[in-house]
Amino acid sequence: MNPIRILFRRELASYFATPVAYVFIVIFLLLSGAFTFYMGGFYERGQADLQPFFGFHPWLYLFLIPAVAMRLWAEERKSGSIELLLTLPVTMGQAVLGKFLAAWAFVGIALALTFPIWITVNYLGDPDNGVIVASYLGSLLMAGAFLAVGSCLSAMTRNQVIAFILTVVACFLLLLSGFPLVLDFFRGLNLPQGVIDAISGLSFLTHFNAISKGVLDLRDLFYFALMIGFWLYATTIVIDLKKAD
Repeated sequence: MNPIRILFRRELASYFATPVAYVFIVIFLLLSGAFTFYMGGFYERGQADLQPFFGFHPWLYLFLIPAVAMRLWAEERKSGSIELLLTLPVTMGQAVLGKFLAAWAFVGIALALTFPIWITVNYLGDPDNGVIVASYLGSLLMAGAFLAVGSCLSAMTRNQVIAFILTVVACFLLLLSGFPLVLDFFRGLNLPQGVIDAISGLSFLTHFNAISKGVLDLRDLFYFALMIGFWLYATTIVIDLKKAD
């Protein structure tokens, strides 16, 4: 069997072997519902869409995804099981990809369990389901990018708390890079417009908002694929450098 598939199945099963996975899913669903129906004014808006639901996803992921990612490699390094893993007939890239895909699938399951909110909006009105499907895709891609960042930073330390904090900070900076306040700051430094555009283009939020409007631009899809690929490749480099520690 393909080593990636073996690692994927082992890792995904390990999530559901402890109560932590179920606690994560319950917290995710409760916060999603609270943000959508109360803070997002779902009923008061009088519009049949899921804009309040998806609008809070970047901020929800900012704290929940690092909690998933922090155990990817920090726990392996702390327990010493990474040494056993690296003796198996599996390449570094296959190990990183297998563990990442399992974490991504776990988050995808949590996201899929929000389907009652989708059913609710269809029951109450006539939403544009094409936009909702695109928003789910954008949300899943953004979660993957968060996880890839967390995978790399988790590989840098044996301490899961440090991995969590580093991931939150890094993802927060990647979210904020598209905010007008941040861009105005860099404009104040008289940087070339090309540099300002590049900083804005790094933002998770910029690309997620574009997809959540129902427009599947290849540039946005390529951005998330590139971010995931870059951070996973960085993960393999970090593990290779740290394996002697």
